[in-house]
Amino acid sequence: MKRALLKVYSVYGLVVFALTFIVLLPFFLLAIFIRPLEGMAAFLNHVWARVFFFFMFLNRTKVTYEEKPKRGEKYIYCANHTSFLDIPTIGLINRKFKFIGKASLRKVPIWGFMYSRLHILVDRGSMRSRHNSWLAVQQEIKKGFSIAFFPEGGILSKNPPQMVNFKEGSFRIAVEEQIPIIPITIPNNYLLLPDKMPLTMHPGKVEMVVHKPIWPNGTSDEAVIELKQAVRQKIEDTLKAYESR
Repeated sequence: MKRALLKVYSVYGLVVFALTFIVLLPFFLLAIFIRPLEGMAAFLNHVWARVFFFFMFLNRTKVTYEEKPKRGEKYIYCANHTSFLDIPTIGLINRKFKFIGKASLRKVPIWGFMYSRLHILVDRGSMRSRHNSWLAVQQEIKKGFSIAFFPEGGILSKNPPQMVNFKEGSFRIAVEEQIPIIPITIPNNYLLLPDKMPLTMHPGKVEMVVHKPIWPNGTSDEAVIELKQAVRQKIEDTLKAYESR
């Protein structure tokens, strides 16, 4: 009985996700085709996240800010990644930013087109794609956008919430551009939507901790390593604190 109810809940989740996207699609298209409205996409992501979680009865979301990101400031948001719910969860941060995502997301009908036009996609297996995404990130930062990364490079951990190794890209960008990284800990999403087939939604509480910004210490390779270690340690410590509750 419980399994059947979870299946119904999961199908309901897909319907809510799709219908919400269809309602917002005209506004996303305005953000795509009218360049001065491009920044509106981040607010639309925020609205989408709020509406989706509300209708999924996950509206008891809890976002804890150690320090609220300042409006108009540029940051790199780095979060652990265990679930497809992580993207809308980060959307709960009502700030102007763009995601870095896998190039394969482009294949998702309609949504993939929107995502590829409003965010930055990268094929990690292609050196040319990685280089082009680096140039795109620099351009978006100059335009005033923050950037959101999953430094693990995808949902890769076989034992969540433990994390796999962090990739260097986001930390090197922070050092090159001399902008701070904001670590983000998402402790429970792997329980709400585990990365297992078939994907099955579970009711519960979405939680996220947005930590204080961590500034790069210099411009050397050592500064990249130091920044990566500091961000990882902050997220790991917070995950352990949630596990011990």
